[in-house]
Amino acid sequence: MEPSEVMRVNRALNKMSKLYRAAKARKLAALGLHPGQDVLLWLLAQERDGMTVSELAARLGVEPPTATRSLARLESGGWFRREPVPTDRRQVRIVVTAAGRELVPDIERAWAELAEYAVGGVSPEHREIAISALEQANDRLRTLVGEGPLTEE
Repeated sequence: MEPSEVMRVNRALNKMSKLYRAAKARKLAALGLHPGQDVLLWLLAQERDGMTVSELAARLGVEPPTATRSLARLESGGWFRREPVPTDRRQVRIVVTAAGRELVPDIERAWAELAEYAVGGVSPEHREIAISALEQANDRLRTLVGEGPLTEE
C-alpha cells in the first residue's frame, strides 16, 4: 500500500469509528442506554431462559468481570433480573424482563436507522463491496489480536 493510501485508510476508519459511536450514543441515550448496553440487552433477549454471566461474557467476547460491570450499570433500568442456578449456587442466570423485551424493537430500530443513515445512500452493489471489505478487515484484525475469525455474530 502506498503511504498516502495508508493515511487515507487509517483516517477513514478512525473517523468512522468515532462518528458511528457518537451517533449510536445519541440514539441509545433516547432509550436510556449507552453504547454496548444495547448489544448486551439484545443478546440476553435472544435467550428466553436467560444465561449466566460467563455465557454472556463469552457471547460478548469479554471477560466475566467486564460483563458483571456492564450488568451493574444496566440493572437500575429494570430490564433484567437475576435468578439462582439450581445446580450451582455460585452462579446466577440473567433473564430479560418484559420491560427489557419491550426495548429490543427500539434497539433494532436505532441500529436500522444508523445503518440507513451511514450507507443508505450508497448503491446496493457498492454497499455489498463495502460491507464485505469491512467483514474481511474485521476477520484479519481478530486474527491479529488473537481472537480468530468469527463464524457468527
